[in-house]
Amino acid sequence: MAKRDYYEVLEVSKNASAEEIKKAYRKMALKYHPDKNPDNKEAENKFKEAAEAYDILSNPQKKAKYDQYGHAAFSNGGGGGGFSGGMTVEDIFEHFGDIFGGFGGFGGFGGGRQSQPRQNKGSNLRVKVKLNLEEISKGVEKKIKVKKYVSCDTCSGTGAKDGSSYNTCTTCNGKGQVTRVANTFLGAMQTTTSCPTCNGEGRIISSKCNKCYGEGIISTEETISFSIPAGVGEGMQLKVSGKGNAARRGGVNGDLLVLITEEPHPQLIRDGNDLLYNMYLTIPDAVTGTTVEIPTIDGKIKIKIDAGTQPGKILRIRGKGLPDVNGYGKGDLLISISVWIPRNLSKEEYKVFEKLKESSNFIPNPDKNDKTFFDRMRNFFE
Repeated sequence: MAKRDYYEVLEVSKNASAEEIKKAYRKMALKYHPDKNPDNKEAENKFKEAAEAYDILSNPQKKAKYDQYGHAAFSNGGGGGGFSGGMTVEDIFEHFGDIFGGFGGFGGFGGGRQSQPRQNKGSNLRVKVKLNLEEISKGVEKKIKVKKYVSCDTCSGTGAKDGSSYNTCTTCNGKGQVTRVANTFLGAMQTTTSCPTCNGEGRIISSKCNKCYGEGIISTEETISFSIPAGVGEGMQLKVSGKGNAARRGGVNGDLLVLITEEPHPQLIRDGNDLLYNMYLTIPDAVTGTTVEIPTIDGKIKIKIDAGTQPGKILRIRGKGLPDVNGYGKGDLLISISVWIPRNLSKEEYKVFEKLKESSNFIPNPDKNDKTFFDRMRNFFE
């Protein structure tokens, strides 16, 4: 019987990438896997056919020859490609151990990767740190005291009394994993889980440490120092690697996760990297102009208010905002002008305003070129 086109076998195009070819082969191999198709000769043949196609198409040199000459490139030993007709399923697993080692429940023919005892990892610690705008503006060094697990100083974290009292686990023979076979409607299925006897470590302590009772860790308080960069914001989370809980009986420490919260400023409001300040002017100051002090992160500064400044106008002071956490410059300070209208006037003040009503200068007449006015109106109706 003539061999089918290898691209047709794997259901990929001739322009498929190496990763697409590998993915397609895994799909075919999983579909026709012997464990899912017991005593099915047709499935076994398709399993071998897919393996042969992958053997050629996954090798750049073989693939180039196949693209040029087809199956003839490997007939009569030309090029050393393809499988011999007597190759078994077990041989395929051996040949592609890296592929089948990642299939999880399948395998069992010796081709999968050897399981390794589990490496312990300590749990992460989570803390909240509240910062004010001054600290956010400049960055800050923080020290916090936390309760955490650290490596036992008596047994150096091994959990063993003399540091070397271990026996190989007889349940998993030191592999840290056990394999079980279960019969399902798909056939015999293998599952691999952590060894219940040694908890995946592959060994058992014969004589436990008297201080940590074999855990390798003890609870204590520790002061941790870390840096918080300028420009961080509410809800951001920083990771301090290796400052979490120590792992049981050796392994990798967890991390310290720092959640940032912001303390409200009494006068300034944060908007991204910009700062907003709402400034109230009296009517005389708005009409005649004045000089006022406004707060910034670095202290108070004086600014000039022009005569005739209208309510709602925004003044921008560049570079007086917060730094970008990624280092892309600083935001601005935006000052929104509001005019304070008094509610209770004396008789004399009332007479003054009554007199002003007669002046044409106090009749509302917005300038059509007043961009601030028309922008406000447009935003309102949108």
